[in-house]
Amino acid sequence: MPRGKLLWEPEPAFARKTSMAAYMKWLEKRGQKFSGYGDLWTWSVDDLEGFWGSVWKYFDVAEADYPVLAERKMPGARWFEGSELNFAEYVFRKHRDGVALTSKRERKPVRTVTWQDLEKKTAALAADLKEKGVGVGDRVAGYLPNTPEAVIAFLACASIGAIWSCCSPDFGAPAVVDRFSQIGPKVLFATDGYSYGGEWYDRRDELDSIAKALPSVRRTIHVQGSEGSALPGADSWEDAVSVKANPEYESLPFDHPLWILYSSGTTGLPKPIVHGHGGILVQLLKEVGFHTDVRGGDRFFWFTTTGWMMWNYLVGGLLHGASMVLYSGSPSFPDLDSLWELVDRTQVTFMGGSAAYFASCLKAGLEPRSSHSLSKLRGVGSTGSPLSTDSFEWVYSAVKEDVWLASISGGTDVCSPFVGGCPMLPVHSGEIQCRSLGSKVEAFDDAGNPVIGQVGELVLTEPIPSMPLYLWGDEDGSRYRESYFSVYPGVWRHGDWIEITKRGSCIIYGRSDATIKRMGVRIGTSEVYRAVESLPEVTDSMAVDVALPGEERRMVLFVATQGRKVDRDFEERIRAKIRADLSPRYVPDIIVQAPRIPKTLNGKKMEVPVKKILMGEDPSKVMNLGAVSDPASLDFFAELGRSWAVGGRRGNRKGLSSRATAEGN
Repeated sequence: MPRGKLLWEPEPAFARKTSMAAYMKWLEKRGQKFSGYGDLWTWSVDDLEGFWGSVWKYFDVAEADYPVLAERKMPGARWFEGSELNFAEYVFRKHRDGVALTSKRERKPVRTVTWQDLEKKTAALAADLKEKGVGVGDRVAGYLPNTPEAVIAFLACASIGAIWSCCSPDFGAPAVVDRFSQIGPKVLFATDGYSYGGEWYDRRDELDSIAKALPSVRRTIHVQGSEGSALPGADSWEDAVSVKANPEYESLPFDHPLWILYSSGTTGLPKPIVHGHGGILVQLLKEVGFHTDVRGGDRFFWFTTTGWMMWNYLVGGLLHGASMVLYSGSPSFPDLDSLWELVDRTQVTFMGGSAAYFASCLKAGLEPRSSHSLSKLRGVGSTGSPLSTDSFEWVYSAVKEDVWLASISGGTDVCSPFVGGCPMLPVHSGEIQCRSLGSKVEAFDDAGNPVIGQVGELVLTEPIPSMPLYLWGDEDGSRYRESYFSVYPGVWRHGDWIEITKRGSCIIYGRSDATIKRMGVRIGTSEVYRAVESLPEVTDSMAVDVALPGEERRMVLFVATQGRKVDRDFEERIRAKIRADLSPRYVPDIIVQAPRIPKTLNGKKMEVPVKKILMGEDPSKVMNLGAVSDPASLDFFAELGRSWAVGGRRGNRKGLSSRATAEGN
C-alpha cells in the first residue's frame, strides 16, 4: 500500500464527542478560538505559559495560580513553582463507582477491582509502608507482572511520597540488579514466578540473587504468583493490604520524584530516569486525555509489561476516571486472537499494542472483526516501532473499518509521545497524525535548521513538563546533558529520524544513531523492515551499515525466517521487494540469514551494538548484556564478526565482497 493514502476521517458526530473538541470549546469561551488542530498546536508551542496554564485549569489540578514556567530553558525548566500536589490524590479525588481495574492472566479467569476497593487497598498498603518506616523520598521497587498488585503498590508509594520503580519478572537477575542497585530501594515487592506461553517460570532463584545484590532492601513483600508458593523471610501481600486505614496523601512539591524508569542500557548501565509528580500528572492529563481520547467510564487497554513505559502511560487512564485493562502473559497464547478476545469480552474502548504485534496478526491472516463484535472499540494505538503501511491497512480491513488508528512515537525519557494521535484529524497510511500539543517537535537538517518535507533529526526546541528531573546518581547533571543536549546545546535531541509533512503529519524512519547512507541519502531502517517483513516467510530483520578497515561501507541485511532457507532465489525475492517498494538505493549489498534478531528487554532492535560487534568489538564491551532479551542471539553476530576480521587479515572476507551488489552504491 502506498504511504499517504487516506484511510479514515472522523465523522462530525465522532469529532464533537472527543475530549479535544471539548477542550477547544472551553478555550473558545475564554477568548481563544482556533481554526483547526494545526492552529491550536502552533499556539500551544509558541505560548507555553498560556497552553500549560490552560491544561492546569481545564483539568482542575489546583485552585491556586502559580507561575507556569518560571525558567524557560533546557535542561532546567521550572514548572508551576510553589505548587504542591500528589499524583495518587488526583486519581482518587472524585468518588467513582464501578470497575477501576480488569485483569487477565494466562489460564486464569478475569478478575476485577472496583474503585472503592482500589482506594481501600491503596490506603491500607500506604499505612503499612509508613508504619514499617517508608517515607518521603525512599525508593520502593517492584519485580511484578502486569496485575492489580503492581498498580496498587505504585499508588500506595505515590500517596506517601515514596519513589516507585519496577521491573518485569521476565528480566533476569543481572538486569534487575543493574537497575535497582543504582537507586537503593528500601522495600521490594516481588512475585515468585509468572506464566508465559502456557509455561510457568519460577523466579525464586532469581529473587535470591537479587536480594543478595541489594543490601539496601530491608523488607520484601511477596505477591503470590502460584497457589501455595512462599518466599522465606518475606511478608505477605495479603497482610500488607489488610490494615484498616483512611486514605491520606502527602502534599508534595511539583518536582518531587514520582517514579524512576530506565533506558535500555545497551551500551552501559541503564540510565535511571527520574520523573516528577507534577510533570507526569499534567503531561498524562493532556496526552492520555486529548491525544488518546480516554474519558471517564472508558476501558483503556495497552498490551505491555511493567518494564515498559507504556505501563506507566496506561496508569494515566486512571487520572481520567477510565478503567485500566491489564494482561499478563504472551499475546499469542493460546493464539494471536487472545488479546482481541479480551478486548471484546471486557468491552475495551481504546486498545493499544506494539507495531510488531499488529504485524504478527497481519502475517497470521487474523481477522478479529469476523469473530468478535468489538462494538465498544473506537480507537487502536500502536507504538514501539514505526507501523507499516500494510499494518495500517490491516487494522481497517481486519479489525474495524470505522475505528480511529493512532500510531504514536515518543520515549521512556519523557514517558509519553512526542508525536501521536488526534481524533479530530484524518488517518493516512504510514503516517503519524500530528505533533502533540505543547511539544515543539522539529526535524533538523545537517546544519541544525528546521525542515519540512525532509528527513531530519527529531528534536524538541522547547521544554515539556515530563522531561526528566534528573538521572539518579548524576549529581552534576553531566550524564543528563550528554544524553540529550550534547549535539544541540539547549535543544533536546531524541535520536530518531523524522519527517514532518506539509500537512503536519509525521513519519518516523528509525534511530538516527543507526544511520545508513546510500549515494549520500540517509536511509531509515524502518522503511527496509516494512518491505522485507511483509514477505510471509520473514519473521524479523535488521539492517546495519558496516565499514571494515580497507573496505567500502556495506549495507548488510539480516533476516530471520520461518520454514524458508535464504538461498539465491529468496535473496532475489528480497531484493526485488525492496527495489519495488522503496528504491534501488535501499537494496542491501549482503543478505545474511540469522537465527534470531537481537533485541532489548523492551523489544527494540539492537542495530548499533550489532554493528559494532560485526566490526570486531567484544559484545561484553559494547553493550550491557543484561539489557538483551536473549543474550545468546548475539553469538551468531559475534562469530560472524570474528570470521570477517580473520578474512580481512587474509584478504578474503567471506561474503562481505563476493555477494555484494553495485545496485545501491
